[in-house]
Amino acid sequence: MGRIAPRFARVEPRRRAREFVLGLLSDLPRKNCWTLAEHAGNATPDGLQHLLSRARWDADAVRDDLRGFVIEHLQDDEAVLVVDETGDLKKGTATVGVQRQYTGTAGRIENSQVAVYLAYSTPRGHAAIDRELYVPRSWTQNAARCQAAGIPETVRFATKPALAARMISRALDAGVLVSWVAGDEVYGSNPHLRAALEHRQLGYVLAVARDHQITTRAGKIRADTLVERLPKRAWQKLSAGAGAKGHRYYDWALADIAGAGAGHRHLLVRRNRSTGELSFYHCYSATRVPLSTLVKVAGRRWTVEETFQSGKGLAGLDQHQVRRWTSWHRWVTLAMLAHAFLATATAHERTHARAAEDLIPLTCNEIQHLFTTLVTQPTHTAAHRLRWSNWRRRHQARSRVCHYQRQAGSQP
Repeated sequence: MGRIAPRFARVEPRRRAREFVLGLLSDLPRKNCWTLAEHAGNATPDGLQHLLSRARWDADAVRDDLRGFVIEHLQDDEAVLVVDETGDLKKGTATVGVQRQYTGTAGRIENSQVAVYLAYSTPRGHAAIDRELYVPRSWTQNAARCQAAGIPETVRFATKPALAARMISRALDAGVLVSWVAGDEVYGSNPHLRAALEHRQLGYVLAVARDHQITTRAGKIRADTLVERLPKRAWQKLSAGAGAKGHRYYDWALADIAGAGAGHRHLLVRRNRSTGELSFYHCYSATRVPLSTLVKVAGRRWTVEETFQSGKGLAGLDQHQVRRWTSWHRWVTLAMLAHAFLATATAHERTHARAAEDLIPLTCNEIQHLFTTLVTQPTHTAAHRLRWSNWRRRHQARSRVCHYQRQAGSQP
C-alpha cells in the first residue's frame, strides 16, 4: 500500500483504499462495498462507494505501480506474457459493457461483461498486470448509453486481440523484459496481433483452431490436414509443466511453415496420450528455438486460468456490483493488487522458507488464510453488527418502496 500511496492526493481515499484491499484479502464469503465497509468497521458503505466513483485518483497509475510490484518480485528469464479474457455474468443492460455474448465462465452465450487481462507468468508464480474492458459495438454505437455509463468519448470499439496488443505494448514500453507471449484461439487466429508481435520480435505460441489455414511452400493447408502428413518419428513425449497431479505429459510435433519477413514460424501440435485429441499452436521466434522451449511456453498459458480462479475466489475480482466505467476500473485494479500480494508472498515463501518434507508448499489460499487470521482479523462488537443489520434492512425497505412506486407509475 505504501507503493501506491502517492497516487492519492488526500489521506482519506488513501486510507479507504487500504481498508478496501484488506477487505478483499479477507475471508468474507461475498465481497462488495457493503460487506467490505462492515468488515472495516465503518458505519455505512458511503466511504468505499465514494472511493470507487468520485474520489480523485488514477486507476491506471495504480495499475502501473502494480505491474512494477509484480515484476520486481516475480521477475524471471523464463517469464511469459499470457493474454486471455474472462466474463462476469450480469443482469440488466445498464452495467458498462454488458450484452448477451459468449463467455467461457458460463460456457455459453449469456448476459455478461467481458474483459481481457494480461498476466505475467514465471515458474515462481503468476499474476495479472493489466486489464482492458471489452466494450461491444452495441455500446460504442450508442453515445447516450456510453455517456450514462461514464465511458470516455475517446473510447472506440476494439476487438479482444486489439486490446491484448495494447496491453502487451504498454508492458514492453514500460520496460518489462519478456521473450514470449501465449494465448488461446481468439488471439492466435488474429493476423494483426501476430504481425504486431513479430514487428517487436516477440516470440509467441498462440492456439489456433484445427481448420486454421497454414501457409506452406506448397500453398495454404488446414492445420489438421498438415498433421496427417507428419511421420511417426516427428512426435516426442514432453511435459507441458507440472500440474496438481504431477507432470502433464503429451505427444508433441513441430512443422515448419512459411511467412513474410525474418524469423522462424512453426505449427506446434499437441496430442493427448489417452484420447488422441489434438491441439494446434501458431508459433514464431526471432531465432530458432528447440521444441522443448515452445512446449514450455504453450504449457504456461494455463497459468492465466489459475490467476482468474484465485483472483475471483480469493480477491473478489468478479464480485463487484458497480455499473460505471471508472468504478469498474478501480475495483478491478485494487482486486488485481490484492491478488498480486498473495501471489508474490506465496512465491517469496516458497523461495526462502524451507518447508517440512511432509508439507506441500504454501499456496495463495493458505497465505490468505494465515494473513487474515494472524494479521488483519477484525474484532467488532455486537452493537456494530446490529447497527449494520438495521442499516441493510432500512436500505432494502427504501429500495422496495421505490420499486413499488415505479411499478405503479408504469401501469396504465
